[in-house]
Amino acid sequence: MDTTFFSTLAADYEGWLSLIMAVCVMGIPFLSSKVLTHFGVFKEISDLNHSVVEQKSTKPHWVKNQAWNRKWGLVFTAVIYVCIIPFVITDAPQVWWKYLVDIVVILMVYDFFYYLTHRFLFHDGGPLVWVHAVHHQQKDPCRMDSSYIHPLEVAMGLGLYVGTVFGLSFIMGDFHIVTLILTWIAFSEINLHNHDRQNSDRFPFKYLKHASDMHHIHHSRFTSGNFATISLFYDWLFGTLDTGDGWGKNKNAS
Repeated sequence: MDTTFFSTLAADYEGWLSLIMAVCVMGIPFLSSKVLTHFGVFKEISDLNHSVVEQKSTKPHWVKNQAWNRKWGLVFTAVIYVCIIPFVITDAPQVWWKYLVDIVVILMVYDFFYYLTHRFLFHDGGPLVWVHAVHHQQKDPCRMDSSYIHPLEVAMGLGLYVGTVFGLSFIMGDFHIVTLILTWIAFSEINLHNHDRQNSDRFPFKYLKHASDMHHIHHSRFTSGNFATISLFYDWLFGTLDTGDGWGKNKNAS
């Protein structure tokens, strides 16, 4: 039996780096939130969203969905860290600007495919409207509603990120562990923040409120625009930017 293929896989398998990445991806946001949510605007946002969660936690279907997705999210994430990340991660030193380039490329390519998936599969008469309709039961979401979704959407969301990284690795080579940690945290935290309820719009939090407001517009009607998640660039580019009065054929729809 030829073991060359398996030997090559084993040689390329960076299991320890993947484990370190997993710990950092979970630990950094957890520790940061424990500090930041005690101060200023971050405390206001945290308190507001926690008060909404307390209200929603009285609804059995909401609690059941959150528990279901925590379980499946953990399963899907474990598969990613065991089966995919070890083959695309490295700790080899690189020039400082490559970190920036890789981070921007990963996030923008991910957001492009997220935009297409969100618009054409989950909306606009797409075949998975029934899946995304679960998420849109929340017309005025809070931070925790980012995970009020169908389990299939959990898998697709994580799959889009890791699929982007895996595909780009064939073009750009393995990605540094720092790059992967930062991009995973970025796409996750941006998605969470887009669902935040936020009142303060004073500098420098004005953009954060704008991003959240635009996603709340998306949730207000199933026909609304604003399909991207990392930024509104692709909505601007493809004409689906929605400031509250609709877009395209749905412009000014009530």
